[in-house]
Amino acid sequence: MSEVFEGYERQYCELSTNLSRKCSSASLLPDGDQKKEKYSEIQSGLDDADALIRKMDLEARSLQPNVKAMLLAKLREYKSDLNKLKREFKRISSSDAHEELLESGKADPNVVSGEQRERLAMSVERINQSGERIRESRRVMLETEELGISIVEDLNQQRETLLNSRNKLHGVDDAISKSKKVLSSMSRRMTRNKWIVGSIIVALVIAIIFILFYKLAHH
Repeated sequence: MSEVFEGYERQYCELSTNLSRKCSSASLLPDGDQKKEKYSEIQSGLDDADALIRKMDLEARSLQPNVKAMLLAKLREYKSDLNKLKREFKRISSSDAHEELLESGKADPNVVSGEQRERLAMSVERINQSGERIRESRRVMLETEELGISIVEDLNQQRETLLNSRNKLHGVDDAISKSKKVLSSMSRRMTRNKWIVGSIIVALVIAIIFILFYKLAHH
């Protein structure tokens, strides 16, 4: 397993446990600056958890297929866990916002001035604009993440192709070396055979000369 993935995994597990405790404690705090500060810490932690999930995803997709499948299955569990934390945070923060709205309404349930309506409209507009910006940023982030994942997968495929090509080249080198050895052996054998044939020819020539000389000497 990847040591980099394990490092991100440990960080996420610690952060998830910490966020769960903070959500539980935040729901028990009285309204005020302390609760708002706690909510800010939780939101920051959720952003960090999102970043860790993305890092784990990229790291898992850069590994070999058998390891990648196992890590992606584990990553789905972490994503589900993070979604539960987000839903819990949204539930407690939305509940507090609703209570604040009710409290503000109890102060003057029948009278709402034009200035208050204007401030409310401006607030709603700012919230809508912020929501649009957040959605647009999230869309760009997801597209960038998908592009990064695609690039990593392409690089992995190219790496596997290069490794396969290198293995094939090693195979070709081995075949060439064996061929050289066979050719060298054949060359040595041919040279040896030439010497043997030459020796036989020389012996035959000497024998013929000797026979001729013998016959001529007896005549």
